[in-house]
Amino acid sequence: MFDNLVVELGPWSWWLAGLVLLAAELILPGFFLVWIGLAGIIVGALSLVFWDSAFWIWQVQGLVFAATAVIVTLLGRRYLYGSNQATDEPFLNQRSASLVGRTATLDQPITEGRGRIRLNDTYWTVKGPDLPVGTRVKVVASSGRDLTVEPA
Repeated sequence: MFDNLVVELGPWSWWLAGLVLLAAELILPGFFLVWIGLAGIIVGALSLVFWDSAFWIWQVQGLVFAATAVIVTLLGRRYLYGSNQATDEPFLNQRSASLVGRTATLDQPITEGRGRIRLNDTYWTVKGPDLPVGTRVKVVASSGRDLTVEPA
């Protein structure tokens, strides 16, 4: 049945496959089938040109489709994810990294390299040299939820 459909549609079978993949992208999440569907449409366009040529057999079409899918996927990902635009809030989702450079007073002493400070409305675990309660410290680095401090 599928063989008959490809024979009847001829070069338009690649167009149909590409459009089906693009439609599947609307149903399935991930934004990946777009590139494969685009590759199908490109091979469909090439099939319109080369359909009657002796070299344009189904094996060559499959190889061209595979290569085109890889190329279009790589180019599409570079286009979408390659632009690291500057932002006015570079630490928006990195709260601990946004605290680097701030100063605070120790709420708990730093003993054996660990203590606590309060910045805004949150208590943070800090690492640094042993210091008594009430010492002003400056945040010099962040690692996950831990902040590294030194005396201010």
